[in-house]
This record gives sequence, C-alpha cells and structure tokens, in this order.
Amino acid sequence: MADLVVIVPSRGRPHAARELAAAFADTSTAGSLLVFVVDEDDPTLPGYEGIGDGYRIGVVFTPTRTMVQALNLAAVSYANTALGLDVCARPFAVGFMGDDHRPRTAGWDQAYLEALRGLGTGIVYGDDLLQGQRMPTQCAMSADIVRALGYMAPPDLTHLYVDNVWLALGEAAGCIRYLPEVVVEHLHPAAGKAAMDAGYARVNALYDVDGQVFAGYRGGQLASDVAKVRALRGAQVPS
Repeated sequence: MADLVVIVPSRGRPHAARELAAAFADTSTAGSLLVFVVDEDDPTLPGYEGIGDGYRIGVVFTPTRTMVQALNLAAVSYANTALGLDVCARPFAVGFMGDDHRPRTAGWDQAYLEALRGLGTGIVYGDDLLQGQRMPTQCAMSADIVRALGYMAPPDLTHLYVDNVWLALGEAAGCIRYLPEVVVEHLHPAAGKAAMDAGYARVNALYDVDGQVFAGYRGGQLASDVAKVRALRGAQVPS
C-alpha cells in the first residue's frame, strides 16, 4: 500500500479527472495512490472508464449522493482496512483534492509525507494559488485522524466548508502546517481559471446550508474532535 492515498470525489467532469490524473502522474514521486470516487448514477460515468492505470491511479464507483459521503467512504475504507489488507499495509496518510486541482510541484507528495512524519499526527497543505495559506482547499492528513474521528469531513456537510473544518481542527489541535513551496493549483471559477458549469452552480447553492452545519460543528463537535487529535499527538510524546 502507498504511504499516501489521495481521494478525489468527482461528478460530471471526466475530462477534468483525466487532466488531474496526468498532472498527478507527472509530479508524484512518492509512489502515492490517486483514487477518483464517482457516483454510480453519474450520467458521464462512461467517460471515467479507462482513467485508471491499474497501478497508482484508480477509479471506484459508489452509490453515494454527496461529495462528503464519497470522500468519507473512501477515506475511512483506506485508513482502516486498506481494502482488506492488513494493518501494516494501511497508508500513513490520506489526502483530498478536487477534480479542479492540479499538482504542479514535482515531489509534492514526498513533501507532504515528510511534513506529516515530522508532525507525527497532523494536516498539511500547499499553495493553491487562490487561497494560499488562508484555506486548505486541498490537504493530506495522517490516517490516524480519520480512524480516531471516524470520518475525514463531518458527515452532515454536503460539499462546502470542509476546508474550514480542516483549518479549525488543525489550528485548535496545533497540528496543521502550510507548505508554501508546494503548489497544487486550484482551477476554480473564482480565480478565473474555469467556467461556471452546472456542477459549480449546484455546489454554490449549498453555501447557506453547509454554512449552518459548519457553524453548528464549530460550536459543538469541534471540541470533541480536537480532544481526540490532541490525544493522538500526546500519545506520541515520550514519557
């Protein structure tokens, strides 16, 4: 099993998935695994077939309905069971990218893994050329966080505010690190790098709903999640 598994929920954008797969293949140097998670009812499903290389790039089809469901299904599966492999074969870290992210820095995954190993337990992210340090629109986290929380993103979220959660969790637990030398570009309409398609329009309609969920999380579950992550970090400190 790879040390890092990067999960990319995708719907309606097989062309973007192919571009990301090519950028991943060109820049990954740590033997990381890229997994696209695609809804079984996606009308563009045939377009995703053949993207995987049978080795480091794969596509899985799921009955999930939202981006967060797809992300959590894959993240929990890899972090806990590695698709049936034993504990020693589990990845050290799991990551997230959108299908509109493009890794640009050669060895970005090696840099993420080195930073995470330095933290022991934590979250790292690079410069997306849009939010920069302000927000981890893409990230990698040590898999023990996913195992401890039971998810990579709060399951009540649909699509948005996931990066807000990662930032709040990492800052409160003292275990998030920004790597400005690592560029994982976000080709988002807000940056003028993509057209506003039906997918973006569908997601933008969720701002109020997901915003309320995030506010509730920040005022409630966040404290418990921070305590769990701090406990993981405390267990790594020699007595």
